[in-house]
Amino acid sequence: MAGVQTAVALRQQGFPGRVTVIGAEPHQPYDRPPLSKAILLGTAEGSAFELDFEALDVELRLGCEVTGVRPQEHELDTEAGPVPYDVLVIASGAEPITLPGAEGVSGVHLLRTLDDASRLRPVLERKHDIVVVGAGWIGAEFATAAREAGCSVTVVEAADRPLAYALPAEVAAPMADWYAEYGVELLTHARVADVEPGTVILADGRQLPAGAVVVGIGARPATGWLAGSGIALGPDGAITADEHLRTSLPDVYAVGDCASFPSGRYGERLLVHHWDNALQGPRTVAANVVASAAGQPPEVYDPVPYFWSEQFGRYVQYTGHHPAADTTVWRGNPADAAWSVLWLREGVLVALLAVGRARDLVQGRKLILAGTRLDPDLAADPSVPLKAAAVQG
Repeated sequence: MAGVQTAVALRQQGFPGRVTVIGAEPHQPYDRPPLSKAILLGTAEGSAFELDFEALDVELRLGCEVTGVRPQEHELDTEAGPVPYDVLVIASGAEPITLPGAEGVSGVHLLRTLDDASRLRPVLERKHDIVVVGAGWIGAEFATAAREAGCSVTVVEAADRPLAYALPAEVAAPMADWYAEYGVELLTHARVADVEPGTVILADGRQLPAGAVVVGIGARPATGWLAGSGIALGPDGAITADEHLRTSLPDVYAVGDCASFPSGRYGERLLVHHWDNALQGPRTVAANVVASAAGQPPEVYDPVPYFWSEQFGRYVQYTGHHPAADTTVWRGNPADAAWSVLWLREGVLVALLAVGRARDLVQGRKLILAGTRLDPDLAADPSVPLKAAAVQG
């Protein structure tokens, strides 16, 4: 997503030079969100971007893995030989974390690529007993699809609740009920000790039948290939881009899941593994490549993060960044079908989670962008439009 959108944005912003997109996968560039939904369930065959790369004058080199960067020579090392560059944009994304001890075991799957989804589709068609390891966003989405396909699904989570590393306990805890409502068994405080063909063995000795195992325990920036390049990485393995999405090397930018950036809005460095970041960041990168060539000042990248998830018959949306908030405001009852949670810092809205309340999300994102203070009592009333809770003056 980030690489393709960078190429498109360069052309949209008038970049006249040669543009080459290099990718390790052999497929035409495609969108990832449908992998855990329509493609997995067989209601779509693919999600290739509807772009005419020839008309855009963008060269695609597919099935070509990049193995290193030599900045002194301004060259990439690839399986097909060296590739020179004037400006390099790294959009290598993230790679899924594997389950220790399960590598190479028959029936163990990841869900990150089109090939992963293609391998999993027949698994769902055979209606296997499926064990999902990890109750994060991808685990919940896959469990939803598997139940819709008629599979028996058990989700194993080491923490005490779903989304333990994404949301506060009081917000994530009500979501545990969604699993049972959808016919999915959720096992918390459960760690996988071993995986054998047909069986998942938990640390407490329980054995779960598993015609297939799907691992969704997170992802890390795909930056191992940058070893020795001189490009600075953070402790999380992400490229530490600056506020203009430039790396520590001249003429090299980084965008999407592989790069963190400093947020002036939130006062900390953010690593955002979501679709919207891979859409918005490329526009800033392209603008700054064009500006640099013209000797103009660069743009700053400081977005309000946004993502969505479709799980257990619910549409969940999140915008902003909540860890620095000092006040939590509920709009509605989490036992109901639709509700929202607001996070404020010194009265200013900084983040929002909306379950089935798309209008709250749309209005809330605008309020966050504007740095708007809210009346918490008005904001807590779900019958009051969120924008009407803004404090004037």
